[in-house]
Amino acid sequence: MTLSSNTTTAPNAGRSRLHRRLGLAAAVAGLLLTAAVPALAGEVSWDAIASDAKNPGDVLMYGMGVEGKRFSPLKQINAESVSRLVPAWSFSFGDEKQRGQETQALVHEGVIYVTASYSRMFALDAKTGKRLWSYAHRLPDDIRPCCDVVNRGAAIYGDKVFFGTLDASVVALNKDTGKVVWKKKFADHKVGYTMTGAPTIVKDQKSGKVLLIHGSSGDEFGVVGRLFARDPDTGDEVWMRPLVEGHMGRLNGKDSTPTGSDKAPSWPRDKDGKLVEAWNHGGGAPWQSATFDVETNTIVIGTGNPAPWNGWARWPGDSLYTSGQAYVDPATGELKGFYQHTPNDTWDFSGNNELVLFDYIDASGKTVKATAHADRNGFFYVTDRVKLATAGGEPNKPNSVLAAYPFVDGITWAKGIDLKTGRPIEVEGQRPALPAEGEKRGKPVEVSPPFLGGKNWNPMSYSEDTKLFYIAANHWKEDYWTEHVGYNPGAAYLGMGFRIHKMFDDHVGILRALDPTTGKIVWEHKEELPLWSGTLATAGNLVFTGTGDGYVKAFNAKTGEELWRFQTGSGIISSPVTWEQDGVQYVGITTGYGGAVPLWGGDLADLTTRVTQGGSFWVFKLADVKVSSTK
Repeated sequence: MTLSSNTTTAPNAGRSRLHRRLGLAAAVAGLLLTAAVPALAGEVSWDAIASDAKNPGDVLMYGMGVEGKRFSPLKQINAESVSRLVPAWSFSFGDEKQRGQETQALVHEGVIYVTASYSRMFALDAKTGKRLWSYAHRLPDDIRPCCDVVNRGAAIYGDKVFFGTLDASVVALNKDTGKVVWKKKFADHKVGYTMTGAPTIVKDQKSGKVLLIHGSSGDEFGVVGRLFARDPDTGDEVWMRPLVEGHMGRLNGKDSTPTGSDKAPSWPRDKDGKLVEAWNHGGGAPWQSATFDVETNTIVIGTGNPAPWNGWARWPGDSLYTSGQAYVDPATGELKGFYQHTPNDTWDFSGNNELVLFDYIDASGKTVKATAHADRNGFFYVTDRVKLATAGGEPNKPNSVLAAYPFVDGITWAKGIDLKTGRPIEVEGQRPALPAEGEKRGKPVEVSPPFLGGKNWNPMSYSEDTKLFYIAANHWKEDYWTEHVGYNPGAAYLGMGFRIHKMFDDHVGILRALDPTTGKIVWEHKEELPLWSGTLATAGNLVFTGTGDGYVKAFNAKTGEELWRFQTGSGIISSPVTWEQDGVQYVGITTGYGGAVPLWGGDLADLTTRVTQGGSFWVFKLADVKVSSTK
């Protein structure tokens, strides 16, 4: 049964199963899955969150600002001084609950809030690493995470911190004590609903109401993806928006409107005129974090892959509103606009990768308020966010795509993107054929990128100085084939088989600097193992990231020269942050290998078996910089 949450250690049920190398079958079979109280700190206001990108003393948002640029104005640590970077301290998450650590930390008034595997959170003194409090959510033994027991981060507002759990719940903790203020279960974890992404705080500019925004995970188990808004004080639901066409939304506890058309014309019907089975389990989960366009008062968030993966079960039709970018009214949850990257996505390209809001300079020199997105399908998109936010709910508004470039090599599934329609120019034969009569699977085709993507969830950064995007990507390919598919609650709902392989002998990971105006790759850096870490750009002409073999690295943002590295002892699949306290700039990053690659990665999973697991938060500072005062 489901146990209640508290601040003690989670139960032991099922942990032994997690120490085997896991494929999806093991995940389906049963992936399981207070110390001294600090002095009271000030509450976090919306104004502070809205100006997060400009305040170097705190990190109050996933993405380090409402626009999600992951750019810091700090430059004490710079291209000239970074060679003197040394560890200030590290903190171990402890016990046997290791696995992947994909989080991004928050920092507020000298306290770090960092989440960890198995739905845990720690509050740490930012100067010393001393644990102030910790919280471990009690998890039942029948959760269904597809891609490891990860958590990507928290949100903070008022006197609370908020994060999601693997049993499809959201928890609010007092930020000073770690005590539970409220917890809300939003869906049935037994059928595959989970939550791994960091929630987002937004403020409806019309009503002045502050909202906690979060999505759900679980596409691989055939859930219908849902986006929620909650009252951050009580946890009560304000609205819910499903991301499969024709499913009904909610507002203030009552049915509101269907998503798109209630006739769901982008989903097929059977010979009796009924919507096919896939529509009932259609995916589209918004499992990553949102950005927020204050100017147009719009939540901007990616939507997940349709379910099942097998596109023939959803053919014909585009399977709206999956594998794209959604523009949502914070007051009502209504869709203001939508752009689909991969219509009738049969490759699990999803669309959840972060959506970064920035000023784009077009060919005529005009500045356009734009959204940037590096999709798993291998293409980097620049879209007109004002046009999409004012589309009146119309999906795929013509000419809303300003530019689209490949950001990885060897894309096979499409030749490019038609900018007028926004649709990919697909390559014939890259949708694997159905199994022949009497056969269990169809003939394999070789596809690139594979379903793990040219880039996966790990967020890119954008430098306000260089005007470049820094993308931790991967070069790999897969053998891909169709299989028979049927829905069974709590079981994988794919209908596709796969095996991932290396594309090049000398590398899989590829860190690239991309010019969004031209699509030019300005520089690149190769890594033997897959890159699964986010990037951070700073005004010190630096780009930070982590590698699968355990290094934190810093690069010259203009040239790509590697300037510094430090071995942490476990692979890094998290997102770095930086902040300033008492005149000292710090860089923090979580280490601990796991995530989707060792579970799903085929040949690449075998390649990563030498990487040790872990779970720690590391903080670095310049060796010769002294703290100007004591706390």
